[in-house]
Amino acid sequence: MSESGSGTEPAPGGALGNALGGLRGLAGFVRSYAIYRARPWRARERLAFYRRFVEPGDLCFDIGAHVGNHVSAWLALGARVVALEPQPQFAAFLRNEHRDRPEVTVIEQAVGRAAGQATLMISTLAPTVSSVSADWVQEVQSSAGFSRVDWDRSVTVEMTTLDALIAAHGRPAFCKIDVEGAEAEVLAGLSQPLPQLCFEFVPAARGVALACLERLAALGDYRFNLVVGERPRFALPDWTDAVGLRRHLESLDPDSRSGDVYARLSDAP
Repeated sequence: MSESGSGTEPAPGGALGNALGGLRGLAGFVRSYAIYRARPWRARERLAFYRRFVEPGDLCFDIGAHVGNHVSAWLALGARVVALEPQPQFAAFLRNEHRDRPEVTVIEQAVGRAAGQATLMISTLAPTVSSVSADWVQEVQSSAGFSRVDWDRSVTVEMTTLDALIAAHGRPAFCKIDVEGAEAEVLAGLSQPLPQLCFEFVPAARGVALACLERLAALGDYRFNLVVGERPRFALPDWTDAVGLRRHLESLDPDSRSGDVYARLSDAP
């Protein structure tokens, strides 16, 4: 759910618009586009924020790219991007938007602990919370922030792993994981530490974030901070270890705002 704007391109029409799945699908796309891409001040904030993580020539993975707000920020910083997006309509949008950008690879797949197939539960009107985790959907439905969300259809999607992506494209300097409750499953498919990454946390389902912390601690010596809500600014005054961040996450009210945990190896530049 990390949100930022990047650019002011109009929502797609024509054949691509048809791929969005009718009027309800188009309404869901427009909603996501308005949240993540139609706020140019958010794009500027995101660009400034990511300068501390991404340098020209770096490789970045965007796991759960959605409408590509992070992709646009990293491209502006001179990075190469591999963007994973399992929702067909959003993958089609990304392929169309970046069709002339060889530094962008768009892959229409989910990411998990093992290659194969998965069932993606889609909210047509709120597609940003579509998820391959039925357990997460069930858990968050009782919270205030998700009380009006309807996961009204599902599709079967192909699934790969972070290890497979690294074997095919290289080790990323930065990896963003925003997959609505499947973040720990994504990290379960990783067998080596990454220099820098972030993953979404939702207080109503904090067990996912705690499992991510446990997995990262097993992979390397990481330090952590977090961003709450849409504004790309750190909530903690200093980076902390897994124990300190666990304590902070456990103190949050279940109905408090979601955000992103940032992790970097202690010896990362």
